[in-house]
Amino acid sequence: MNFTIKNTLISVADSYVTTDVQVVDGKITAVTPNLEIIGTEINGENKLLLPGFFNAHTHSSEMWQRGAIPPLPLELWLAHLYDFTPLNTEQVYLSALGTAVETLLSGGTSVVDHLVLIPGQELETISTAVRAYQEVGIRAFIAPLIQDESLSMGIPNGELQANHEPYFRSSGETLAIMETAVKQFHQPEVGINILVAPTGIQLCSDDLFIGCIALSNKYDLCRHTHLLETKAQEKLAEEKYGCTAVQHLQQLGFLNSCTTLAHCVWLKESDINILAQTKSTVVHNPLSNLRLGSGIAPIIKCIQAGINVTFGCDGASSNDSQDLLEAIKIGSILHNLTEPDYQSWIPPRQAVKMASLGGAKGLNVEDELGSITVGKKADIVLYDLNNLSLLPRTDPIGLLVLGRPVNVVNSAWVNGKQIISNGKITTINIDELRQELFNRSHWETQPKSANLDQLAPRYRQVMGLD
Repeated sequence: MNFTIKNTLISVADSYVTTDVQVVDGKITAVTPNLEIIGTEINGENKLLLPGFFNAHTHSSEMWQRGAIPPLPLELWLAHLYDFTPLNTEQVYLSALGTAVETLLSGGTSVVDHLVLIPGQELETISTAVRAYQEVGIRAFIAPLIQDESLSMGIPNGELQANHEPYFRSSGETLAIMETAVKQFHQPEVGINILVAPTGIQLCSDDLFIGCIALSNKYDLCRHTHLLETKAQEKLAEEKYGCTAVQHLQQLGFLNSCTTLAHCVWLKESDINILAQTKSTVVHNPLSNLRLGSGIAPIIKCIQAGINVTFGCDGASSNDSQDLLEAIKIGSILHNLTEPDYQSWIPPRQAVKMASLGGAKGLNVEDELGSITVGKKADIVLYDLNNLSLLPRTDPIGLLVLGRPVNVVNSAWVNGKQIISNGKITTINIDELRQELFNRSHWETQPKSANLDQLAPRYRQVMGLD
């Protein structure tokens, strides 16, 4: 689709200009006033044009547990999640659709889905998510969540001697599945990217990490993992390695400029220095960190060290939303509490850049995405500045980031294809999606989790809660 957006507001330096933006064959070809119209004319008057944001870490299938898991720390929250998420591929499909739609309607044009795989149907799970994301039209970075250690291994032993059941599949078998997935589904040219994505040091052996590094190098893939989300993971790393998790991942060679690390709450100063040296990216997930009591990530210190930082919603039952604007807002102002020098706080324009160009940089696509620049792909979003939640007229980006914007996305394009028009998704039937999600769920208060009952006593003892 070729189109010309006329008289739209864009951000330049510390101000705004009204200009035209031209898109031909999916790429931005001109950004200047008084352009001749090529293709469809889009009225940009009283609208703000921004590059699409990245929802740089989520788990789409968690949507089925949204609002259902009680207040618990991550390790026990996972135990509850495992008990009540018997997924099938139709659920995977619908929740991927829902994740894509909510991301788009809150300004995101790309999503990193740390995709939970159905045991025995791993390739079918990935294929189903690919189908959903292609139908909606969002740019997808699918990071199949893999592990080779059992859930109980994620809790430190402390002074206890714990017995751990073996994981049902070997690291070699898991890596073979991943290589097949890469060969079948990795197609960046059509907006589907596969990442190697071990779940984290708490549930993965060194063999799995090393295998992922080899796959990443062989197929030029980005890497994604959870890192130091909780205090328990910090303690576990010391038990397993005798050093920090960051030091260990550096020794393995997992950290580089194509590595994105979700959470990074419990970083030491030496860890921050390593992440800066290796040019790794931190994905800030403030809402799930608060929801699970994980802590507040040292984002200001990361930025000051020169680390690239971007934002994620995290899964829809640890957030429990996929509202990217909400994650950006909380992820910005939360650090006004942790950093006494207000000159280091994150202003709205910086937050927008972190959410767009920061996401692109972490996924090694900053030359193609993340800014309104001639030659880049047209993953762009037009916001309605006449919307009540963006009035009265002050600073448009300030209103978008610091306010509580509701239904403010007027239009969105991915690779030049219009996905949202006049606030409505154009590619799928939202009413049908809503009805399917309603019909396949029911109001309930879930029973007690057997996994939770089994793991809670040990967790409480090793974390000093009893």
